[in-house]
Amino acid sequence: MKKFSSWVQAITGVMLIIICAMIPSSIIFPKEGLSLSNIPLSSNWQIQGLLLTSLLCGPQIGTISAISYLIIGLFYLPVFHGGGSVGYILTHEFGYLLGFIPAAWICGFLAKQNPKANLINYSIYTLLSLSILHITGIIYLIFNKIFGNWSDNLFDLILINTFIPFPTQFLLCISISLLSILLKRILIVK
Repeated sequence: MKKFSSWVQAITGVMLIIICAMIPSSIIFPKEGLSLSNIPLSSNWQIQGLLLTSLLCGPQIGTISAISYLIIGLFYLPVFHGGGSVGYILTHEFGYLLGFIPAAWICGFLAKQNPKANLINYSIYTLLSLSILHITGIIYLIFNKIFGNWSDNLFDLILINTFIPFPTQFLLCISISLLSILLKRILIVK
């Protein structure tokens, strides 16, 4: 029964990542007359879906979900931000997707070590995991730049893929940290 529960959690984690990849992030401001103003941000919720899975289910389920997401995107469905297929390996974004694996493990491991963590602890765990994800992406960019896989300026690639989306992703990590604490209390996750 425990193995069945783990697979259900892993499948749920993959579905959460896929669904969150379709949700764009934005800031909503109220305007006159009960209307809303929407300012789109340079990120979606897929990383936060991964980190939420890791915070709630631990390192093993988070890592399985990350690997499954990569396999689905490379071989089955265009679930990545820019599509999918094996050709996605040659894109600038693929290193960041590879960073999902260590980020999921680290986030889940830290959360499991401190099950009674608070918002500050969870925010630190998600920030550390987000940083590991971006470091993995930057290493991938540097590696491919050295071997001549693309001719774009390395600084521009790092700026576009790390420095511009990072603040938004960090703010979303704080919201995911709060959501995971609430869900743990509601679902009585241990």
